Amino acid sequence: MNKKDILLTTSHFHLGDIPDAWQAWMSDSDWEVVSLPHDWSVTQPFSKKHSSGTGYLPGGVAWYRIHITPDNSWKNKHISITFDGIYKNSRVWCNSSYLGERPNGYISFTYDITDVFRFDSDNIISIYVDHRDISDSRWFTGSGITQNVTLHVQEAIHAKTDGIFFSTPQVSANQAMCNITNEIENSSSVAKEIVLHNYLIDPNNTIVATAKESALLPAASSQTVHTGFVVKNPSLWSPDTPTLYTLKTTLQIMDNPTPEEYITDITQVGIRSYDFCPDKGFFLNGIPQILKGVCIHHDAGCLGAAVPAVVWKRRLQKLKSMGCNAIRMSHNPHMPELYDLCDSMGFLVIDEAFDEWEGPKNKWSTGHNVYPPKHQGYYLDFPNWHERDLTDMIRKNRNHASIILWSIGNEIDYPNDPYCHPSFEIMTGNNDANKPANERQYNPFRPNIERLTTIAKQLYQIAKKADSTRPVTLAAAFPELSSTTGFTDAVDVIGYNYKEHLYEQDHIRFPEKPFIGSENSHGFAAWKAVTDNDYISGQFLWTGIDFLGEAHGWPIHGSGAGLLTLAGFEKSTYFRRQSFWSTEPMVHLCTAIQPEQDNEYTPVSECWNYPMHEMILIKCYTNLSKVEFLLNNQSVGIYEKNETEDCISFTLPFEPGTLQAKGITEDAASAPTHILYTTGCACEINVDVWDNTYETAYGKPFYQLELTMLDLHGHRVYSDSTMIHIDVQNGQLIGLENGDLADNTEYAAPYRRAKNGQLLVYVVANDNSPVKLTITAEGLKTQIVTLDLHS
Repeated sequence: MNKKDILLTTSHFHLGDIPDAWQAWMSDSDWEVVSLPHDWSVTQPFSKKHSSGTGYLPGGVAWYRIHITPDNSWKNKHISITFDGIYKNSRVWCNSSYLGERPNGYISFTYDITDVFRFDSDNIISIYVDHRDISDSRWFTGSGITQNVTLHVQEAIHAKTDGIFFSTPQVSANQAMCNITNEIENSSSVAKEIVLHNYLIDPNNTIVATAKESALLPAASSQTVHTGFVVKNPSLWSPDTPTLYTLKTTLQIMDNPTPEEYITDITQVGIRSYDFCPDKGFFLNGIPQILKGVCIHHDAGCLGAAVPAVVWKRRLQKLKSMGCNAIRMSHNPHMPELYDLCDSMGFLVIDEAFDEWEGPKNKWSTGHNVYPPKHQGYYLDFPNWHERDLTDMIRKNRNHASIILWSIGNEIDYPNDPYCHPSFEIMTGNNDANKPANERQYNPFRPNIERLTTIAKQLYQIAKKADSTRPVTLAAAFPELSSTTGFTDAVDVIGYNYKEHLYEQDHIRFPEKPFIGSENSHGFAAWKAVTDNDYISGQFLWTGIDFLGEAHGWPIHGSGAGLLTLAGFEKSTYFRRQSFWSTEPMVHLCTAIQPEQDNEYTPVSECWNYPMHEMILIKCYTNLSKVEFLLNNQSVGIYEKNETEDCISFTLPFEPGTLQAKGITEDAASAPTHILYTTGCACEINVDVWDNTYETAYGKPFYQLELTMLDLHGHRVYSDSTMIHIDVQNGQLIGLENGDLADNTEYAAPYRRAKNGQLLVYVVANDNSPVKLTITAEGLKTQIVTLDLHS
């Protein structure tokens, strides 16, 4: 039989410990039934008593029970179960038989359940999750089975988990050499002769290359079979043309009377070449390309860490429209579907394994940099699990065309956190404005930073063993010291976090090493450091999207560092970045009451409601050299953009009506424009179903609705914060997100205020029939929306 992958989408759930829940005989009929993936943290209230670092949301202990009804066609087959992520400290049983544990909450893992699988009754998978130490992270982690669970049924002779590896050592426009490593397992009790086939299938479903190899597999063993082929005139993968091929791997057991060919693995792959040049930067398929990247965390506000792929699709489409072409997976492996989207949508990816090694970082629980910190976290598991975790991350993701770098660590060398060195009497990091004096000073009883060089070399070797085809990097926080101890010597590409002022001198110090901005501020100077220096391959902004946790203090429950809000709505800074990165002509107006002193970080918004004759700061973000401005259709001048500034900026006395920016291009008919309107009070709610389509989540139709508060003339009311209530029939309200980091309304509530006149609604259908939403808000007419996937 062909390999069958069955997504398990429901589970019984109990918050709190039940010591006997691992035993299959124990009833769970009174437990709550939840959809998978599931994050219990966001179903609970925000509370100041919880950790600011993880967003003032709780953790705890919980149990899940997944029921699997057997199918007689599965008899004598190999059966396994994969968990893409359980946060954290999971322990798993199948029919009361213990399978194992996994401390790391971000790593995918698989258990063989063939020998304990039953065909005379339902199979009970019991999962214990322990997330009591909620000060274990500097950002929100979530709690529970936060990613997909899949049952695999296949023949006794099959591809090992993550055992098929496709690589392209030589690529040109005319042909590509492709190598395939096939790890095949024989779980039967007798030796078998097999014939293995690899088929490469293009997007038109045409087989463009094949490979074939025979092998003899001893009983209860595994063997690696190497194959390869040449693809003529390949369609090369890139952010602009993210062409993907399908690699299908089949097996034949030759001692069968009629050796039927069956599929053991199908994966999406891309053909591309890339190189980091120490002097000239990054090249993709032989063409120089600047990495215009953002860092992201894994949550989506009200959804917590259990994020459907379609939510990421909407977010990535907005980043793509901004000109972004690269993603850094901060600071841990992310959900598999996100890598799939990066492949298909065209994003270059840094995949990152760890935020701490064997030394505990400061974890803020009462506000960012508010002492004393706590020291829970992964460092307790690193000594015993780092090799397996890093290896499993790379094996899981190494077929993704999008991934160009493996990162073995983020800011492990952060000063005095906890490493230090006698060569620096005082050390201060990027965010240490409030650090006590004694925490900045050299302390001989802190671990010596030279230890990091030894660990970095070990991790580098582990990464290369799992995948020798990709370069390895790390994100250094204090290269002033760590680059002198050999820390950065251990990797292929050096990543600096925020240290743009060191680029020139360290390029001279390490002429053989490529450099990248692994984490950067939004400042114009940080971007100029890339465009002015060919040897810098690009930058990754902190961050692309707001995220839960790393909160500066109650009532703020998240970080506002993103270009998109938690709801995935564009901030003014989004359009500023678009003016740097996008090749499509654009203009965008923002305003503020004239400040005493303006700088590039002056808060602005898309508002044109001010007191009469108040002097207003106008900022126009554009990638054009000239823009004309009109107030109530009367020109107030044509302004030229100064290339040393991030925008066109001037002041104007306020008059109600319209303010328009009109780009000046050779083709006047296609010149971009942007208009701000003086608005009245909100009088209606506009409802847009994102992309006007649906995709599935939890095995059911899933909808994202963007609500916008409009005035009498149909213009968005930026100042509106109306409380909106949502009622859903024949479906379930999954969450409401407005992006307001100070709004601590329970995420489980069916109501939330608009923020800047917007609200995002997540709804899942009960089945394929229409879903009815009733939207009510004080002072506005009740609105009924029908969601029908057939219309």
